[in-house]
Amino acid sequence: MSKNTRTSQGLFITLEGVDGCGKSTQASLLREDLKALNFDVVFVREPGGTAISEQIRDVVLNPKNGAMCDECELLLYEASRAQLVEEVIRPALASGKVVLCDRFYDSTYAYQAAGRGLDTDLVHHANRLGSCGVSPDRTLVFMLEPTVAHARATQNDTDRLEAEGVAFQERVFAGYKQLLQDEPERVKAIDADGSIDEVRTRTRQLLADLIPGISELGE
Repeated sequence: MSKNTRTSQGLFITLEGVDGCGKSTQASLLREDLKALNFDVVFVREPGGTAISEQIRDVVLNPKNGAMCDECELLLYEASRAQLVEEVIRPALASGKVVLCDRFYDSTYAYQAAGRGLDTDLVHHANRLGSCGVSPDRTLVFMLEPTVAHARATQNDTDRLEAEGVAFQERVFAGYKQLLQDEPERVKAIDADGSIDEVRTRTRQLLADLIPGISELGE
């Protein structure tokens, strides 16, 4: 375990961005970096991460469920999140581990409030319920123009959210921009336009204050 004193009570890092921004690739690389620094890492994704949450994921992302209303979608995400928090995230943090989560409640703000147009206060309230009082220590938003990201995300099969089109992703992107303005201490933007190694270096730099030694990796 690193000498970083914050990890005595765990460290919670989340990665965000529009579909196709490259965050999932960077999440895997960040996991490798943390393991190289001898951190005990738990890596999860949303929706998913538990047996119950993965079943919810299959429902919420299935393109066959096009009739799903926005409120149903919101509640499914929150249900999946609550199970993940109580079954995996909270116990891991309590034991001093580093939790990396590919999406968390900021996705719900960006997709369901900004993207779908649900009432912002309603979504924030739902997020408080679904997160069971757990908040990230640092959130990294990988910023890539929606037209570029959408082209990447839809090269092969598309899930129900990816199939919503570029206009939807542009609203989501605007939601992330608003989030960066609202919570600049917790939420940090990463320019995701570049090679995988370039973005990896930027990711390391934005975690250097929390994770000693990470910015020196690869040098």
